[in-house]
Amino acid sequence: LHRSQRLTMARPRESKKISGELFTLTYGSLVAQLVKDYENDEDINKQLDKMGYNIGLRLIDDFLAHSGSAKCATFAETMDVVAKVAFKNYLGITPVLTNWNNDKTECSLIFDENPLTIFVELPPEHSTLSYSNIIVGVLRGSLEMIQMRVEAQFVKDQLRGDDGTELRVKLVELMHDEAPQGDD
Repeated sequence: LHRSQRLTMARPRESKKISGELFTLTYGSLVAQLVKDYENDEDINKQLDKMGYNIGLRLIDDFLAHSGSAKCATFAETMDVVAKVAFKNYLGITPVLTNWNNDKTECSLIFDENPLTIFVELPPEHSTLSYSNIIVGVLRGSLEMIQMRVEAQFVKDQLRGDDGTELRVKLVELMHDEAPQGDD
């Protein structure tokens, strides 16, 4: 066999997966660098959100191409897929989707575990750091690309001493594709 054929045959056909521990440590290094570069937790939280948002804008294409998920008709269906499929595919976890409001426009994702925080302890001087805020940005960016503008924030975080980790997500607007002016 030609060398390139052997390499192709040796690669698994599934998408490449990075080691969970390597990902966790790499993310930890990223947050540590932001702590050095920014003066306060609020600025670090904003940067993590911004990075996540930009990742989400691109990640949704990969998810739609590889997940086999059908198009969702409602925010509730979308969040169900996010909890059961997206988190499983990208972080290896399945958060519990709960605490819906009556209109089904606001819910919570409850994490039994958070792979981003496995080796992490927040020092007291960073008590307002939302260490996993990149997830907030990823959700915002990816949902915006499918025409759902959301607000999201961690309302509980085990790293900050809470009894669990809860990410609250609120649908702000269902956006509509608008045809460019002049197209009728």
